[in-house]
Amino acid sequence: MTDAHNATKPEVWHGVRTERLAKGEEDPYLFVRSPGDRQVIFRQILHPATGCASYVFGCAGKKKLAVVDAHHEHLADYLAVAESVGSPIVAILETHVQADHRSGALELARETGAVVHLHQRADVAFPFTPIGDGDEIPLGNDYIRVIHTPGHTPESSCFLVGDRTRGEDPWLVLTGDTLLVGDAGRPDLEENASREAAEAAARQLHQSLERLLSLPDHLEVYPGHFSGSACGRSLSAKPSSTIGFERRFNAALQPRSADDFVDFMLADLPPAPEDHIAIRRANRLGGVAPSPTLAT
Repeated sequence: MTDAHNATKPEVWHGVRTERLAKGEEDPYLFVRSPGDRQVIFRQILHPATGCASYVFGCAGKKKLAVVDAHHEHLADYLAVAESVGSPIVAILETHVQADHRSGALELARETGAVVHLHQRADVAFPFTPIGDGDEIPLGNDYIRVIHTPGHTPESSCFLVGDRTRGEDPWLVLTGDTLLVGDAGRPDLEENASREAAEAAARQLHQSLERLLSLPDHLEVYPGHFSGSACGRSLSAKPSSTIGFERRFNAALQPRSADDFVDFMLADLPPAPEDHIAIRRANRLGGVAPSPTLAT
């Protein structure tokens, strides 16, 4: 993982720097070098067209990397990052079943042999390794710890990430669509969701955000979407934050009763992502067409 000052360095945009990574050129923003087997990387991959963010990180020293929320158009980026540090991708995690883009999790698993993890409540029609609240996935000196945060979807989860060479406490949290920079994930996108179902989901989201607010203010926040996404309102173009900053300035986190929170979360929502029902159905089936990038 990067130190805090590196968290704001330029991110990888689709098609940018992948070629130089594939050639083995060093990327000064890619990883922190440390002695022996303590080399740790953290890389955010952005897809500006729909405001999606995915992540590659882990312990390069002990050769264990993970990818979170793999996007089917960025498989070559994940593989290039892994190749550039000589470490395999061993774990693929989804924070939830996506509704605005095709997941690349299964295709990446076929390319790498990595294990696919989703929360045990995920309603999908393909094999995966279930994870639950409090479970921990080791990545060499690093770890991923699961927080079940239903609301945006029933299976939504956040992932605490830590580096035990620096300390036992987590360094950052990957929040999927539960907590975004400037808002929280909308609770109304489940297929055939009634107003009553959306209200019930918003109440779950309220409880989930309370759990995230119990985390320390210094903890870095890396969401699954940013400005350009229809999964939230008035999202920031800065695709990272901290718990403390969001506590102060995120309108969805301001103190209010559960009833008031439900009203707030269901008001002034943007149009749902285009084809979101079809996309989520496809992601439940794992039906992603082969990537032209990998076919060449």
